[in-house]
Formats: sequence, structure tokens, C-alpha cells
Amino acid sequence: MSDIHIDPTPEQFQAFKDLPRDMPIQMLNLVRFRDLAAYPVGHELAAEPLTGAQAYKNYGALTGSLLEGVGGSILWRGRFEATLIGPSDEAWDAVFIAQYPNAGAFLAMITSAEYQKAVVHRNAAVLTSRLTRCAPTGGGTTFG
Repeated sequence: MSDIHIDPTPEQFQAFKDLPRDMPIQMLNLVRFRDLAAYPVGHELAAEPLTGAQAYKNYGALTGSLLEGVGGSILWRGRFEATLIGPSDEAWDAVFIAQYPNAGAFLAMITSAEYQKAVVHRNAAVLTSRLTRCAPTGGGTTFG
């Protein structure tokens, strides 16, 4: 991987917060796992030989009810196969779209105490990721 991205920069997070918060959003998630999870020293799982995928599964188990609790859901999930356009060194272990009733719901989830406890598993699991906010515009049969 050419670039490592796990958390937003302060500028990226501020730009997200500056967008309207009262409209539905969809978050495109692209995630690449570490071979072995890297928990912080002192964490109860720091000495466990978990894979990144196993640590991410722990994250999902703890955050599923939080996602549902703010009115969110996983809209779509797929299995990465190949990059047609883009950096050829980018490959993804998890590809999905989460939807939220509004950006405020997303912010409420990620700033909750419960999420802060769970995100340690995500940080241990993720080698790099992309998280892109999208506004739903509907489907159709044309690309434009």
C-alpha cells in the first residue's frame, strides 16, 4: 500500500462536520487489514495472536448495535476482486456502504463512549482504509 490512512486528519474531520448534518448520508468504506492485529500495549488482547480480520470482526460485533441504535444500517457489502482504474497496489479486505439517517447520527455514534471502547479493535485491525461520505441520489440505468 502506498498510503496509510486509518483516521481522518483534523482538516478532513472538520470538512465533514462543516457539511449539512440534516440529510441522509452513505459512507463508502474500503478497508485493508493488517496480517496480525496490533493492539496497544496493556490492552487485554495485546498478547493474543489475532489476525486483522479477527480484530475487525470484534469491532463489528461491538458496533453493530450502535449503528442500528442511531438508525443506520449496512446498505451494501461486496468482496473486492480487482482494481480497473486506480492504484494497482490497492486491494481491499472489506468493502461496504453504511447508511445513516443524517450526518448527526454518524457523529453521535462515533463520539459515543461505547464506540470509543470498540474502535480500539478497528485501529488494531486496519492497515489502511478509505471512508468517503456520499449523498444518496437514487438509482437508475445511466451513469450520468
